[in-house]
Amino acid sequence: MILYNVTIQPAWEIHEPWLEWMRNEHIPKVMATGMFTRYSMLRLLDVDETDGPTYAIQYYAENRENYDRYLSGPAAALRNKTFEKWGDRFIAFRSLMEVVE
Repeated sequence: MILYNVTIQPAWEIHEPWLEWMRNEHIPKVMATGMFTRYSMLRLLDVDETDGPTYAIQYYAENRENYDRYLSGPAAALRNKTFEKWGDRFIAFRSLMEVVE
């Protein structure tokens, strides 16, 4: 099992609409690709929230091939839509992990 983690810090000024957009638009589109079996959205605690809250969105893929297909297929368009909608009012970084247990 592969875990694709996207850590995102939206600015406070967009936090509420961004959260709604993630729940109702972006995450459903990622899941509709069929490359991931489930996801979790978490809010990090005990971090500096001066510029905004920090979230981790974790997508689970059955195997590396599904993740690679996502990356070479719909990922770029979905990222572009995110930048078109929110511009530079968020920061994000991505991590790829293998679930051991």
